[in-house]
Amino acid sequence: MKKIFFTLLMIIPIIAVTAQKGDDNPLLKEWKGPYGGVPAFPDYKLKDIKPAIEFAIEEKLYQVEQIANNKEAPTFDNTIVALEKAGKKLSQVYAVFGIFSANMNSPEFEPIETEMTPKFSEFNNKYYQNTKLFDRISKVYSAPETKNLTAEQQRLVWLYYSNFVREGANAAPQDKERIAKINEELAGLFTKFSQNQLADETNYYLELKTDADFDGLPTELKNAAIAEAKDRKLKVKGCIANTRSSMEPFLTFSTRRDLREKAFKIFTSRGDNDNANNNNATLVQILKLRAEKASLLGFKTFADWSLSNTMAQKPEKTLDLMMSVWTPAVEKVHTDVAEMQKIVTAEDGKFKIAAWDYRYYSEKVRKAKYDLDQNDLKPYLQLEKLREGMFWVAGEIFNLGFRQVTNVPVFHPDVRVWEVFNTNTNKVVGVWYFDPYARKGKRSGAWMNATREQSRVDGDVITLVSNNCNFIKGKEGEPILISWDDASTLFHEFGHALHGLNSNVTYPSLSGTNTPRDYVEFPSQILERWLATPEVLNKFALHYKTGEPMPLSLVERNEKAATFNEAFSTIETIASALVDMKLHLLQNPDIDPKKFEKETLDALQMPKEIVMRHRIPQFGHIFSDDAYAAGYYGYLWADAISADATEAFTETKAGMYSKDAAKRLYENVFSIGNTIDPEIAYKKFRGRAITTDALMRARGFAQAKK
Repeated sequence: MKKIFFTLLMIIPIIAVTAQKGDDNPLLKEWKGPYGGVPAFPDYKLKDIKPAIEFAIEEKLYQVEQIANNKEAPTFDNTIVALEKAGKKLSQVYAVFGIFSANMNSPEFEPIETEMTPKFSEFNNKYYQNTKLFDRISKVYSAPETKNLTAEQQRLVWLYYSNFVREGANAAPQDKERIAKINEELAGLFTKFSQNQLADETNYYLELKTDADFDGLPTELKNAAIAEAKDRKLKVKGCIANTRSSMEPFLTFSTRRDLREKAFKIFTSRGDNDNANNNNATLVQILKLRAEKASLLGFKTFADWSLSNTMAQKPEKTLDLMMSVWTPAVEKVHTDVAEMQKIVTAEDGKFKIAAWDYRYYSEKVRKAKYDLDQNDLKPYLQLEKLREGMFWVAGEIFNLGFRQVTNVPVFHPDVRVWEVFNTNTNKVVGVWYFDPYARKGKRSGAWMNATREQSRVDGDVITLVSNNCNFIKGKEGEPILISWDDASTLFHEFGHALHGLNSNVTYPSLSGTNTPRDYVEFPSQILERWLATPEVLNKFALHYKTGEPMPLSLVERNEKAATFNEAFSTIETIASALVDMKLHLLQNPDIDPKKFEKETLDALQMPKEIVMRHRIPQFGHIFSDDAYAAGYYGYLWADAISADATEAFTETKAGMYSKDAAKRLYENVFSIGNTIDPEIAYKKFRGRAITTDALMRARGFAQAKK
């Protein structure tokens, strides 16, 4: 790999020449306007992305070289703090690049993404393999003076040192070169995997050709299917898009078993079709490179490397947790399927429950057992009212208020913006962008994104966060009604946003959601618990026609059914997590993905009526980057924490609106980012270590009383 350790005098002219080009590039201009500056999205053009990335990377490398070659003895300020302040332009350009990739992807953007993604990996290689820089970080880490720093500062020093070590700073020179090459190859493969998945989601869909094809569908789903067909200019009556937000409601309500089967196969075959977008060969390449990298870094498997900076630490601990929940969930699924099969028999059906039948017949069981139909809830679940409900919860728990603003540029007309402030002081703490609707070029699912982290290291910087969803637009002027599961997802992602908005730390690397991967889902999962509280339902679950709140009888039926079908969601999620972990425990992952998936699930005695939530060829969580690789277990791990933390509220007289519990949650979870070891922080919140008892109760798998 080409070295970059030139003298500063040699680098300065390069920067000066390039800066002239940068001055004219909108992506490289300082963010102006309110709130300490915001991205000027309307000014950004595709042609500007590549030169902006190249300039910003070059600039940060120059800044890093200045730090690495500082003649003064390394200190916390001239090394660690200096690194925290470096690369502002690169952070901004990378944030906008990510929005183009996730929210505004297009055939024109794809070649830019393919070319530039490895550039970020190349930068990381140069950064983490900078010997002089690591030497300075190591000296600060081991210096006696470091013990006199604040706890947050010591945590930051530890984070820098451990990150460099994990990325191979101590590796032999020849190993560093190979690690760098692996990282660059992986970056290209991640992009290829994601683009293949998006292509299948875009190019495959279910056509509804006759009126009978709409049988059983709720009105809003019918309208959405009609609108989708028109948008695609198809000569059919309707179209079900190949996204979870469209396919799952269809599988739940369509009375047409033949079409449910078609829809199911279209959705579960993403990345696994006999076309140019097949992901199987790509993911095997990724697995092989990860295994090699882990070995070069001194770890037995990639899973061991991946978990080395998490709460779990070891793969065995995650497997133990997953299997403790898996076994009772499988038993419950068999019981649930037997109830469904009785309905099939009563209807003179001559078939066994298949995977494309599960959602449809589980709804029938829900109706029979709890007198509850998901369609009974939907008229009360208006997207905009629930958004107002989230704001209200944020006010009650965290003293946050929201004011919609129109003076902030957005990247799409669908996006709206709110200024977020502390209701006690009126101080603005952040900006919240909301991008709720599905569209072509937007990746499926729901996610939170931080365009800028909160910090105080270089002035008082407030965060810019967004929530992104894929709700289906209905007819113009009609309220958008969503399912209970979608409402939970809405609150979940808002929990991530609140994690960022409540952040109150000094250093951006420790800010907001920059926590260990198996802890970061805890704040989002606990926020889901407020959706079902009577206070939210009475104020915000209002009928879209009458404005009346959800009747108490319906609230009670929904509460009784709270753990209904929990076994299904547990199995489909943990199956994905177990397969993820087992893939990354392979030392030689030269596998046939289909065969591996089948054999692994067979060994687990996976109920045949359920498939993994994310089959291997479409498992973007673990193959679009390294973020959740060998880490999908984190959702269950964090849910165990969330369930336990919820009981810290329900044990009080005030329940979920306990001011004391809320204050402790803010002080020890939502405001501190990664400034404290999560296990220590949680003990301060709860008064003891985490137990899994509450998780088993929450999922309905344990009868033991507290």
